[in-house]
Amino acid sequence: MRNEGLGCWPARRARMTPHRTAFVSGGKSLTYAEFADRTTRLAAQLRSAGVEPGARVAYLGPNHLAFVETMFAVHQLGGIFVPLNFRLAAREIAYMLDDSGPVALIYAPECAGVVRELGERGERLVALADPAPGELDYERWLADGSTAPIDVPVRLDDTALILYTSGTTGRPKGAMLTHGNLVWNTCNVLVGVDLTSQDRTLVSAPLFHVAALDQTLLPTFVKGGCSVITSTWDVDTCYDLIEELGITWMFGVTTMFADLARSPRWAEADLSSLRTVMSGGAAVPESLIRTYQERGLVFCQGYGMTETAPGATFLEASESLRKVGSAGVPVFFADVRVVRPDLTDAAPGEPGEVLIKGPNVTPGYWRDPGATAAALTEDGWLRSGDVGKLDEEGHLYLVDRVKDMFISGGENVYPAEVERAVFEHPAVAEAAVIGVADEKWGEVGKAFVVCHPGTRLTREELRSFLLPRLAKYKIPAHLAVVDELPRTGSGKITKARLREISGHTPGFD
Repeated sequence: MRNEGLGCWPARRARMTPHRTAFVSGGKSLTYAEFADRTTRLAAQLRSAGVEPGARVAYLGPNHLAFVETMFAVHQLGGIFVPLNFRLAAREIAYMLDDSGPVALIYAPECAGVVRELGERGERLVALADPAPGELDYERWLADGSTAPIDVPVRLDDTALILYTSGTTGRPKGAMLTHGNLVWNTCNVLVGVDLTSQDRTLVSAPLFHVAALDQTLLPTFVKGGCSVITSTWDVDTCYDLIEELGITWMFGVTTMFADLARSPRWAEADLSSLRTVMSGGAAVPESLIRTYQERGLVFCQGYGMTETAPGATFLEASESLRKVGSAGVPVFFADVRVVRPDLTDAAPGEPGEVLIKGPNVTPGYWRDPGATAAALTEDGWLRSGDVGKLDEEGHLYLVDRVKDMFISGGENVYPAEVERAVFEHPAVAEAAVIGVADEKWGEVGKAFVVCHPGTRLTREELRSFLLPRLAKYKIPAHLAVVDELPRTGSGKITKARLREISGHTPGFD
């Protein structure tokens, strides 16, 4: 095959294990042979719609088999897959579509309202259900596609994905991941996790996030295991699937695992099939890790980011007790350093910025050479913007973030983006947003606002104003109306001071 990338995976897996179940979702199952047939049909139709090497195809919707089919079909053609966060507002989606310029947008019925709000744009619209006039019906369109083999030349250094992650300026950046980045990350997972062809992997975290896609689904696919895909996260559904289907492995963020442990089913549920759980996206409290260990489960965690596809470090099962709270050591095919501001290596125990280098690291940001240059050192190390420290044995412990970004329920929230939306309120003269601790979500936003003279603002008013402008998880949960914001001598807002006073600020709604 001339296709060296992910596009050849369905055909390769089908010729090895055609009758083995590849996916289970929504009461439907697909064998590897059936999946390969469907992705080839879809690729043929996408090609007829103008998708060629380098062309982009976007997907908007919750987890669904169509997400996976679209990704592999696009990769058969040498195209670039652009999965979008369906939780975003129409204005946010529009920016990403404008930036990436997709030939087609495939969307789920849950997102029909957002798509209508986008208006006429030029992308070919393909609906998973109830297409509007002029749109294509996904299943009918796919069924009419040719099954003739497609073998477009694709190299490992060709771009496979554009994943949008907001930058400190508040404008989303499209992190590019190559086929090689994804292949090497898959290798790193298979080295660190004892995954087998008999595994049944629960994929309930959003696939538009790099962790659910690259840390669980792709490695399971390569091994010939079965991925059980759910459209949303639900505690009882998770328990049911573990017991009924014998789930052996799952990934989740802190809030998901906290939800499971708080459930009344926790103590008595049959979890005997579940060998390993894996977390990432934010530091996991040691008390939660020990709760799972006391239940007889192996709790592994790692560290990474979208730009590292995503694995940078991983704590293997054998170390999960001895090094509880650690994000582990560098994955097999990558290196990690902790450095001082002058980029010299920090001593063990000394906090510094985490740098990553390896074949899993992004080549840069889509059409943004400035952001690329800022993120990569001259010798190719990715600057994470995160503060960590290494112990004497080389295990990484995360300390803080250099940037102001915080993580709420596994979702990255960038204050600059939220502040821009808050500023649009007519009562707001100045605004600053920080992350504060929250028992359920890990962190939530808190907005500090200075109002124009003669105006006022309540938390409910601000929330109503922001609902059509931002995804719900980005909207600050707390509001403090203040007379002024603390600033440095140069006039910059001092967010460190805001964090200090966040627990006792007058005007806290």
